[in-house]
Amino acid sequence: MKLAQPRSFRLDRQLSLGYDYRMAEPESGFSFEISATCGGGRAGVLSTPHGAVRTPAFIPVGTQGTVKAVTPEELRDVGTEIILVNAYHLYLRPGHEVVRRLGGLHKMMNWEGPILTDSGGFQIHSLSALRKINDGGVEFRSHIDGSLHFLTPEKSIGIQETLGADVIMCFDDCPSYPASEERMAEGVERTLAWAGRCRRAHGTPHQALFGIIQGGEYRSLRERCVSALVDMDFPGYAIGGLSLGESKEITHEVLEETTPLLPENKPRYLMGMGVPEDFLDGVTRGVDLFDCVFPTRAARNAMLFTSRGRIHAKKADFTESDQPPDPECDCYTCRNYSSGYLRHLFIAKEILASRLATIHNLRFFLRLVEQIRESIVEGKLESFRGSFLEKYRGESYDQETSPGRA
Repeated sequence: MKLAQPRSFRLDRQLSLGYDYRMAEPESGFSFEISATCGGGRAGVLSTPHGAVRTPAFIPVGTQGTVKAVTPEELRDVGTEIILVNAYHLYLRPGHEVVRRLGGLHKMMNWEGPILTDSGGFQIHSLSALRKINDGGVEFRSHIDGSLHFLTPEKSIGIQETLGADVIMCFDDCPSYPASEERMAEGVERTLAWAGRCRRAHGTPHQALFGIIQGGEYRSLRERCVSALVDMDFPGYAIGGLSLGESKEITHEVLEETTPLLPENKPRYLMGMGVPEDFLDGVTRGVDLFDCVFPTRAARNAMLFTSRGRIHAKKADFTESDQPPDPECDCYTCRNYSSGYLRHLFIAKEILASRLATIHNLRFFLRLVEQIRESIVEGKLESFRGSFLEKYRGESYDQETSPGRA
């Protein structure tokens, strides 16, 4: 598909930004195979040098080298197969070279499974008062000590290679939402230019570099970005620029217009989306990977996800409850503790409250993607979607009008 360029951007500007299509050598130890499909849903296996990830998959977020409140052993116990660590935060503290001297991310964190690193682009762009962006890169001040830094696509790749993750991300320009079409077009062209620079700078064959699709809610810009990134032949593609305040309708529309343009044999990663409805909405539209801080953040604020919807653990109704938070959950918390005890821990501000709630929320999310994967293999994705949402929302779910049907 040949797409017209957005207005105001010409080939000479692309070349001036250093954008070209030279490819790196294929990544070793990395592959993706689809084993079953159902409607738009795909069940597959993402293989990395540190192990396999069954997809669809949820990626718990360990921003600073730790998933808050839980140990790596507990992450494994709840079913985690891959975690996300943020390159921006580790670059600032303790420093990527310190991580290298400590043996790299896997050894430092005592995590033997796959790791994905975010390039830091989103975090830097969210610091609007502390940064200046141009075609060369981003100048920003540290949110920790105010020190001045300049991050380029090449430096972002170098940081991620030093950290030693299995999957690394291109440095991209992620405009805030809402943004004008002109600003989004600028972001797409800069993202493409930076993707080319990241591709050329990437020199570690056992790390898979994913391209990131930008373009906001503008279909032509998303198409433009997908077309150029697919020509660069990345081993995987991330859909960025969502979950920034847009409506669910816009999110769904972008996914429906974007995923069909992506190669069927490459993994698709929806960045920053992470509530149960997002998994079902994304999977039915062809997404394979999800990440979000929300389940762990919600847990620390006494919000629990259950098969019958969200509950607040501090509610007075739970004061004398001897029942687990979710009788249908198989997590350590629900097998061993009552809602009354968990409420007491939160009211008393005990650290154990956050730990038990985090274990529960992570297991709920990971069990959900396991069930979604099973429903795809069994050819029952749509019926599972309907029954889950009917119980989770506490209301009837109309399958006839649900999105993502075959």
